[in-house]
Amino acid sequence: MTEDIVVSVDWLAAHLDEVRVVDVRDAWEFDGIGHVPGAVNVPFDRFRSSEGDAGMLPGAERWKTLMEEAGIDSDDRLVAYDDEHGVFAARFLVTAMLYGHRDVHLLDGDFSAWNRGHETTSDAPSTPSATYDVREPEASPLVDFEDVEAALDTDATIVDTREPEEYAEGHLPGAVQLDWRELVDSETRGLKPDAELESILTERGITPDRRVILYCNTARRISHTYVVLKHLGYERVDFYEGSLTEWRERGGPLETEADA
Repeated sequence: MTEDIVVSVDWLAAHLDEVRVVDVRDAWEFDGIGHVPGAVNVPFDRFRSSEGDAGMLPGAERWKTLMEEAGIDSDDRLVAYDDEHGVFAARFLVTAMLYGHRDVHLLDGDFSAWNRGHETTSDAPSTPSATYDVREPEASPLVDFEDVEAALDTDATIVDTREPEEYAEGHLPGAVQLDWRELVDSETRGLKPDAELESILTERGITPDRRVILYCNTARRISHTYVVLKHLGYERVDFYEGSLTEWRERGGPLETEADA
């Protein structure tokens, strides 16, 4: 079994009976287009909340209910996918990690990559009874407003994973711009090769020897970048769940591209 947080479609095909596959697309896609055999459907909007325990998280009780309804136990090995290069699936996995799930993996290449060479089905999956225990994560990457504010005066690399136009309109002082889509290949729909990923990151000064703090608008896009950095072996990666939504609400300083 793999220890990598990212797994290939061929790896998943060889281990379907050993993992719990989670499809986070909308229900009409899951039912109408088809899905990976045995996958359960937990649509993105069901584990997303603007009024949860920590920013955009759904809340521990809601998460527990969602997992038990999907037949997922606390110790299941999860592999999640979507059809958007993995950004929504990554959000599911980061959410699971923050609620103490310890064995999570992203399908490299999303549903389209699977569909090119592997069987799909429209059959309803079996959902066995499950008991899900929300736990404290072994080590939480979450940082809050005060942590990020203090980091502005350190050598931490603060990374804005939004599009260049959004960055230009206003970003955290000193933040590096890295659109999360720069890390995916439009043809394979998965991650670019590791050497290319490392080159892109190094060019931006995002290196494993420095503390990295990620933010976007609502913590969806940074979920994908977080998974990529963990895949590459980065150890000090912090996750600003509140992102710019909270930063603006609390009056945090911003600079425009012209200011920078």
